[in-house]
Amino acid sequence: MQNDGPLRTIFVAFLLCVTCSVLVSTAAVKFKPQQETNKKLDIKKKLLLTVGLLDNPKAKADEIERAYQQVEPQIIDLKSGNVSNEVDVESFDAKDAAKDPRYSVAIDGAVDIAKIKKKSRLAKVFFIKKQGKVDQVVLPVHGKGLWSTLYGFLSLDSDLKTIRGFGFYEHAETPGLGGEVDNPRWKELWVGKKAFNNNGNPAIKVVKGTGKGQHEVDGLSGATITASGVQALVNFWLDENGYGPFLAQLKRRMNNEY
Repeated sequence: MQNDGPLRTIFVAFLLCVTCSVLVSTAAVKFKPQQETNKKLDIKKKLLLTVGLLDNPKAKADEIERAYQQVEPQIIDLKSGNVSNEVDVESFDAKDAAKDPRYSVAIDGAVDIAKIKKKSRLAKVFFIKKQGKVDQVVLPVHGKGLWSTLYGFLSLDSDLKTIRGFGFYEHAETPGLGGEVDNPRWKELWVGKKAFNNNGNPAIKVVKGTGKGQHEVDGLSGATITASGVQALVNFWLDENGYGPFLAQLKRRMNNEY
């Protein structure tokens, strides 16, 4: 083979591609467990920030795990609202379960305002307790924005009506526009809003301008579709096709206990 011939160039390029592919694949396999650990840790951190158990966005792993000990996760059946022991609470992932035929449920398009098409029939909810009593209930929520599916947490007060915290841990909305869902000032606007109207129906509205009503939150300038998606996903998950049955069961249980 000639030193400077075209075949040599092709051969060297081929070897380089194979070598790089092997290195990248090896690195991906080697570091995947650590990546998964970091991902789960980040989700815990976002949950803790949402409910006010953590105030440092740059908190280290030990601080996050220590604060997370105050969180009590529980698996529920969305249809009945009852607690479920069908899966392990620590390893359960609703996103993966929605793709698993054992747990996946198709959503009727007529009620699918979150535009997610299917969901897991099981969900992991989180209790924050003080002196043995429920202080907050944290509900994982997700739905379509403009460019992506937004995944986050909605925290309700012990009255199961008032929003205590709201935030997303994963999305791909446009920075400076739809990405403003991560703006602390916007998230703070949700705190204290009433999630349901007097008839018990989900009633959150993301409005243009200033949201002055007890169910209204200011819109996102230049991000109408994302804002509408957030409104839709919150109301979907609070309704009967989401956590409605669970919240009704929990309310009855809390009334009996207290």
